[in-house]
Amino acid sequence: MRGVLIASLACAVLAMDLSAVTQAQAQMGGSPTGFGRGNRRPGGEEEKKPQYVPGTKASEKIFPLDSTWTAVSLNGKPFTGGDRPSFIIDKQYRARGYGGCNTFAATAFPLKEQHIAVGPLALTKKSCDKGLAAAEQAFFIALRTSAVWDLVGSQLVLKSPNGELKFDRAL
Repeated sequence: MRGVLIASLACAVLAMDLSAVTQAQAQMGGSPTGFGRGNRRPGGEEEKKPQYVPGTKASEKIFPLDSTWTAVSLNGKPFTGGDRPSFIIDKQYRARGYGGCNTFAATAFPLKEQHIAVGPLALTKKSCDKGLAAAEQAFFIALRTSAVWDLVGSQLVLKSPNGELKFDRAL
């Protein structure tokens, strides 16, 4: 009988302690289980915290990966014929394409503030007509040295010290 009385007394003391803890947590805005609905004000309403939104520049654009681009012009001079240069940059930042006679592959990384870095080009070595080879060489130099990109309307524009390349999105 004495053991039952001691157990009853211990339960009563524990219940009083739990009651005191519950009241203290309610005054501080928490819940007795520790899983609350945020911070509450004394009147019971929730305190609303402003949501963090990272800042972005209004002019910052996202480079269109996995899109095929066909060259329109280099320094204002249009590419003619059915074999216009083209390229694509996939999600693993591998660029591959066609220069007008030879195919190429490289790594290409769109960088912050609409800059781009194009690595060394791996080329096939087909023999081409002199005029086509010269146009292809100028295309490869402008592509390899391109520093800045922009989307102007539906066109991709790559600017480099060696010229400005304009591309249309291929279907």
